[in-house]
Amino acid sequence: MGMSVTISAATEQDAEQIFRLQYLCFQSEAALYGNYRIDPLVQTLDSVREEVAADCVFVARLGEEVVGSVRGSVTEDGSAAIGKLCVHPRLQGHGIGARLLRAAESALAEERGAKRFRLHTGHRSESGLRLYRRVGYEAVGTSEGADGVPMIVLEKPAGAYAQMA
Repeated sequence: MGMSVTISAATEQDAEQIFRLQYLCFQSEAALYGNYRIDPLVQTLDSVREEVAADCVFVARLGEEVVGSVRGSVTEDGSAAIGKLCVHPRLQGHGIGARLLRAAESALAEERGAKRFRLHTGHRSESGLRLYRRVGYEAVGTSEGADGVPMIVLEKPAGAYAQMA
């Protein structure tokens, strides 16, 4: 495609683009569940700004445009929660999601001492589940999102990402 997408840590200036991108990307997810109150769609811009400031947030850029994003934060027990992975619909299928995940995983392990990575995805989100399994995540249980969507919980030990690089 002759496109070069770069992955880097998000800055405050990116918050608005991340906010708009996630709103666009999670429409298809909402449609899968017939639920338009899922967290990424109701999150406020201020809340995205706070996450960019406090958490481990990475973006994929095509030129000036933010075309992908992922968030991660480390909890008390040494596991890192990774979430809100999204890639612009027109750029899906080019490995950008896997690159974002890898960037978040290595930063969470190296800078924040994560021992394992955990993420939740909706039980019908086939493309997400495929990607997570391909990069070494395994289903460890289920939970229900605050929005009532049944979620699959996946985990992967830190250090496993080295083999994926």
